[in-house]
Amino acid sequence: MQKKKMMAVLIGICLALGTLSGCGKTQKEASDGKKTLVIGDVSFNSANEEADINPHNTYAGWACIRYGIGETLVKYSDDMEIEPWLAKAWENVDPLTWKITLQDNVKFSSGRDMDAEAVKECLEHLLAVHDRAAADTKIASMEADGQVLTIKTSEPKPALLNYLGDPYACIIDVKAGFDNGIVSGTGPYIAVDLKTDDYLKLVKNDNYWNGDPKIDEITIKSITDGNTLAKALQADEVQAAYGMAYESYPLFEGDDYQFSRISTSRCFFAKMNFDENSVCADPAVRKAIAMGIDKESFVDTLLEGNGYVANGVFPDQTAFGGDKVTTESYDPKGAKKVLEDAGWVDTDGDGIREKDGKKLVVKWLTYPTRQELPLLAEAAQASLKEIGIEVDINNTLDVNEVVQDASAWDVYAMANVQAPTGDPEYWFRVFALSDSAKNQGKYSNAQLDALDEQLSQEFDTAKRADLAVQMQQILLDDNAFVFCSFLKMSMISRSNVSNYTSHACDYYQITADLDIE
Repeated sequence: MQKKKMMAVLIGICLALGTLSGCGKTQKEASDGKKTLVIGDVSFNSANEEADINPHNTYAGWACIRYGIGETLVKYSDDMEIEPWLAKAWENVDPLTWKITLQDNVKFSSGRDMDAEAVKECLEHLLAVHDRAAADTKIASMEADGQVLTIKTSEPKPALLNYLGDPYACIIDVKAGFDNGIVSGTGPYIAVDLKTDDYLKLVKNDNYWNGDPKIDEITIKSITDGNTLAKALQADEVQAAYGMAYESYPLFEGDDYQFSRISTSRCFFAKMNFDENSVCADPAVRKAIAMGIDKESFVDTLLEGNGYVANGVFPDQTAFGGDKVTTESYDPKGAKKVLEDAGWVDTDGDGIREKDGKKLVVKWLTYPTRQELPLLAEAAQASLKEIGIEVDINNTLDVNEVVQDASAWDVYAMANVQAPTGDPEYWFRVFALSDSAKNQGKYSNAQLDALDEQLSQEFDTAKRADLAVQMQQILLDDNAFVFCSFLKMSMISRSNVSNYTSHACDYYQITADLDIE
């Protein structure tokens, strides 16, 4: 640990010496009296399915809501409870009917009034082009009457409001268009220029309905490399940073910088490939991998305590948390026995097991935009080698293409916010069901699918939590996933930046209250 901190300090000295010419740049740009801010962000890129800010495009809604462009009908507290936002009230009239009353005097940045008809048009477009939203919400029809939107679902949908707080449900003026991936929202900032994998430029919305934005111009810089992000923050090329590598944190301890920290449901986890040609189709291999990853060491050493060990899909503090399920613990000796009993033995003495003439090589797929994922891959590579498994790491920005090829990977390690809507249904529908959009490993369990059918129509919150626990246990018994660690997220900014605040849902990064002196 001490060695890593010393390295960080040395890196910091080098970065500072190498970038003095960049200091003062922001102050010069603000000489016309405008307040400006530049934020460096590791997540705003096409590899992370955020090629633009159109919420109807894959996962680009995260950028739309994070950067203060779009807002949803409801929002989440840091306890992940639903609160009013563009909707000021709602009523579940019957199991298939929801009546939503909108805020008055809200305008899109296009100048159009936000009424129920505009919201209806937005959601209709979303459902037509976004398969995940259509499957989540089960909206069958909508009626608009002034500021009241009535939604009919095709089946009971207890979590409808939770889904309407998802970033894909940002309310935008679809009549204003989607040129260059830019949309017209209701938020405190207006997007005026965007270049995928490079930058997004924002100006304040002078007609914002919910306060006075404090900053005139904001630029989001896409920076995927951790050292580059650290260098930019030190040189004042950016004044705030999202996704900083933990090993760089010591560089920013002191009066010149500040941290906003919060525990989140963002999890590092690995999904297994159940394709018949994958070594992970063998349940013994999956179990051995689950027993061969040292989660405690990953959290303590590589995350430097900026996380906590994951047991199941969700954090312990939720009603459906991982403390209510059981999973494999780190047990190298037990993992060896599991493999030997299944016929995986090292016959040639090279330390790697074989079976039927096939080496036990696991193709481990991951990506670099979450700085700790490559470290997790290296840690797994070391610990799994001890039990006779060779790990071949592919750390690539092309992960979204590679994962579609079942022959290209056995384990895919990723980072994901597990409960972004405050409800457990979301995660299972995205990752674990037979027809889930991100079930690239072809996992299928009929009992899990049946329980999800119950979950999707159960209004009682206690019963929903119980079903979610049962569903987690099925995944863990199959070793279909290995959940390694939840993150304590930190956003870092210079000391003259105020209200750059982390939230448990990982949204709401830029608000009207964000300011810089």
